[in-house]
Amino acid sequence: MKKKTTWILALVLLVLLVGAGTLYRKLAAKQAGSQLQAEAESTTAAESPAAEGQDSIASKAGAESTAEESSEALTAAPDFTVQEADGTVHKLSEYKGKPIVLNFWASWCGPCRAEMPEFNEVYKERGTEVQFLMVNLTDGNRETVKSASDFVTAQGYSLPILYDTAQDAARTYGVFSIPCTYFIDANGMMTAQARGAIDKDTLLHGIEMITTK
Repeated sequence: MKKKTTWILALVLLVLLVGAGTLYRKLAAKQAGSQLQAEAESTTAAESPAAEGQDSIASKAGAESTAEESSEALTAAPDFTVQEADGTVHKLSEYKGKPIVLNFWASWCGPCRAEMPEFNEVYKERGTEVQFLMVNLTDGNRETVKSASDFVTAQGYSLPILYDTAQDAARTYGVFSIPCTYFIDANGMMTAQARGAIDKDTLLHGIEMITTK
């Protein structure tokens, strides 16, 4: 009788553990989604200088096509100019045709430093199908190209780092707090954004939003 009772208790405990694991996974997925804001619900792009006539990644024809295929009115990601550590200049529009994870960060930013290991991990896993652009807010005072690049080297990150030395990207996207991350689809349309540090599950959730269309 004692052995039977013990077996029943063990079975009940197993059922509870399985149920708890399922609930945890569901809650984790829900949390990942809740940290992301669909860009159609955001006013950030509308408030940026791009809304006043700056060039954007998506052409008018591409934007119209996307609007017809989607139930949400997405906005074309505004273009900007940044540079590599060696001074090579790049524009966001160069990467049109590939989904983009656009992240704004600085080496002095604690939350930025906290999320970067998982960004680097996902980049190694998905970097061939998604373009990562880690834009450093390089103001020349609190953050310099040297301080940022030294940090990246010390940590051993392989993420593509770009430097916003003229604050063009920060002004264009109205970046006043970091980190913040934008998810842009292959058509150059802003699909979602996340303010503050995000974890791997949230990052992957955002990537799925721009790669499963």
